[in-house]
Amino acid sequence: MELPIEWHEFKLNDLTQLAGGKTPSKTNKQYWDSPDMCWVTPKDMKKTYISNSIDKISALAVDQASMKVFPENSVIFVVRSGILKHSFPVAITTIPVTLNQDLKAISPIDSVTPKFVAHMLQAYSNRILHECSKAGTTVDSIETNLLGNYKFPLPPLAEQKVIADTLDELLAQVDTLKARLDAIPAILKRFRQSVLAAAVTGKLTEEWRREHAIPENSWGIQSANGLCEKVQSGSTPKNNPFDQNGTVPFLKVYNIVNQEIDFEYRPQFITEEVHKTKLKRSIGYPGDVLMNIVGPPLGKVAILPDTYPEWNLNQAITLFRPDPQKLLPKFLYYVLCEGSMVRDVIHDLKGIVGQVNISLTQCREAKIPCPSLPEQTEIVRRVEQLFTYADQVEQQVKNAQTRVNQLTQAILAKAFRGNLTEQWRKDNPELISGENSAEALLERIKAERATQQQKKKPARRKAKS
Repeated sequence: MELPIEWHEFKLNDLTQLAGGKTPSKTNKQYWDSPDMCWVTPKDMKKTYISNSIDKISALAVDQASMKVFPENSVIFVVRSGILKHSFPVAITTIPVTLNQDLKAISPIDSVTPKFVAHMLQAYSNRILHECSKAGTTVDSIETNLLGNYKFPLPPLAEQKVIADTLDELLAQVDTLKARLDAIPAILKRFRQSVLAAAVTGKLTEEWRREHAIPENSWGIQSANGLCEKVQSGSTPKNNPFDQNGTVPFLKVYNIVNQEIDFEYRPQFITEEVHKTKLKRSIGYPGDVLMNIVGPPLGKVAILPDTYPEWNLNQAITLFRPDPQKLLPKFLYYVLCEGSMVRDVIHDLKGIVGQVNISLTQCREAKIPCPSLPEQTEIVRRVEQLFTYADQVEQQVKNAQTRVNQLTQAILAKAFRGNLTEQWRKDNPELISGENSAEALLERIKAERATQQQKKKPARRKAKS
């Protein structure tokens, strides 16, 4: 990548040796009972700035376990975690912290802006994950030596601050936009629920009834048993019926996904003989409406498609076959999706610990609103129209989210190619030349590093004469 001529290249090892942390003994309760110091692990790396941690250790642990304390404005990043499959978390500390062995840190250096370093690591995250990964390990990890010697761009110090401040502003705007987009699916979910509520209470077709001179009291309420030709749950036959080269699809609750049948996921089949004999009562046909009666969660609903001419189902699902003279399958489907039936009986539900069951009797006695067939047709048409609109908006949101996610990396890439500060360099030549140049800055950094290393070397003892 071509850099501005005023910039230079540097390695993280030019700044300092990448330092990490460790875990104090878990068997020593005194190390963990007193929350004196933050002990940061990968699970804390979900924010840009670290001001707290889930786990903390005592001052005694810091002392006796020789824990290295990293001051505020240290740049910390994950080098070993499953997180590294898809991201490279980087953060800046706002308080002194200790780290576990899965993180490394760059302590504050006068010649480099911490925010610049953090943004730089984020900008190069994909390359770091690809080029600095440690091969042959069971847990995704970064080879510290490779990362320490990886070459990064180094602008003059003044330009570093401008880049960091500009990125803070731009990425904050991106985050705001992303938060607004992320909130839309929940809004659409409430919209769909309000559409269903209006549909099953008659509010959705109030105007339609007036236009067609249909009285407001034309709706009736009947039991599902009175509106359906059949309301029946299934069962599971014994002797492993799914390993006999059957051809009839057998449904379980996990085959109802997003309110439709997903038979591609773990499909199971039973033989024609079992289907016609032991499971004869729960034979299903395309157009039948299904609802799970064992949860949580309850309220999973689907209409049997015509993928197969006949289906069957287990005991956790109830089949509703509407009487075509009284009830449209799609209207019943929307009634069950709305959820009033489950809410009406929820206080009477029974089951073993962690499970709730709706009985077949409750399904048969469930109260179903019943307008005329023409109005049911109109309700279905309007619901589908509004749902199609919601689906289109949702797809647009997903597309926008993809573009916003790409926008973050695009902004970071432009920043570290020098594009964001091109005009600034033209306007401030005195801040990027001579003693202020990146080359002079790098020399000072190396000199500071050499001085620090020299101080750490133990003095040699004089030989006895």
